[in-house]
Amino acid sequence: MSVEELEAAALKLDMHERARLAETLLGSLEDLSSAEAERLWAQEALRRLVELDQDPTASRPAEDVLRGVRSRLE
Repeated sequence: MSVEELEAAALKLDMHERARLAETLLGSLEDLSSAEAERLWAQEALRRLVELDQDPTASRPAEDVLRGVRSRLE
């Protein structure tokens, strides 16, 4: 299964399952060295930049994102 397929499957989970998965994944990063963590964050930043370059309309203002998060938490 590719990372893209895994990501798509994970996004189909309900909010609580996604939160649990995110906590597990983030916890697994604590075992990484600083250099490895930095490399992975740089790789993710580059992936996001490429994605944004391919479709600039896909981005959303921070206000909209935060409003959506707040409404889900209420």
